[in-house]
Amino acid sequence: MIQFSLKCAHDHRFDSWFQSAAAFDKLKDQGLIACAICGSTEVEKAIMAPRVATRSQKDTAPRPESAQSTPGPLSQPASPAEQALIALRRKIEKESDYVGKDFVKEARRIHDGDAKARSIYGEARADEARQLVEDGVSVLPLPFMNNRKAN
Repeated sequence: MIQFSLKCAHDHRFDSWFQSAAAFDKLKDQGLIACAICGSTEVEKAIMAPRVATRSQKDTAPRPESAQSTPGPLSQPASPAEQALIALRRKIEKESDYVGKDFVKEARRIHDGDAKARSIYGEARADEARQLVEDGVSVLPLPFMNNRKAN
């Protein structure tokens, strides 16, 4: 196991464990590593200092925060904009139905009157979302990934 310090394109920083450096690369290439704050999959390794202890230091060295019994948050929202984004996410998740990969189909059904009108969110490819907009279906991209796809 290896621990990497990571940062996303929005400079949120967090640590995560991986089976190996190759496992990190594979997961990153598949878009499966996401920022815990904003959901961005534009994640890179951050500069980090190695933790190397001599045999005598191992017994007396304080444990790193990540190894202590009471886990802390990966990162706290640093700005009012991040706090607003988190509040928006919670509101959407609380007041909308997650329809996953059926988003395009369900949005069309609601638009055509074949399904009950309600707020939904889910997943769509960019070309599918563009087609919905061109067809007059009101949709917009969310500024975060679904928790089900996050690390």
